[in-house]
Amino acid sequence: MKKFNFTIHGNKYDVELLSIEDNIAEIEVNGSKYEVEIHKEIKTPKTPKLVRPKVFPTSEADKAKTSNPSDRKGTGGIKAPLPGTILELKVKVGDKVKSGDLLLIMEAMKMENNINADRSGVVSSIKVNTGDSVLEGDILVEIGS
Repeated sequence: MKKFNFTIHGNKYDVELLSIEDNIAEIEVNGSKYEVEIHKEIKTPKTPKLVRPKVFPTSEADKAKTSNPSDRKGTGGIKAPLPGTILELKVKVGDKVKSGDLLLIMEAMKMENNINADRSGVVSSIKVNTGDSVLEGDILVEIGS
């Protein structure tokens, strides 16, 4: 790997570093191989480890991906795909929506994102207002049968 020349108490040493694994180094000094222990303090990382809460499915439609798409699935929540801010609500409680209809517009990462219905039904509740900040996985709108 690397070669070094040392002089200790007037004696010259040709040292070649062969390998380093953790705190053990294999070196060759004037043709003789040695395993030496390197004394160094183990540094703890400065950056904290981020742990996000798990997002669980809220409705049968989220759980049953192999069911018939025309079957009724019950009430289900439309979740925020990213952290952001609600810009505009496009529906009211009691409105009938079809799968793919625009429910609201939210700003996330300096972009406007359309949040669409993933099922047909009636809007049973709206959990956010214009200007609200939401986190990923927060329920925005609930759609019932």
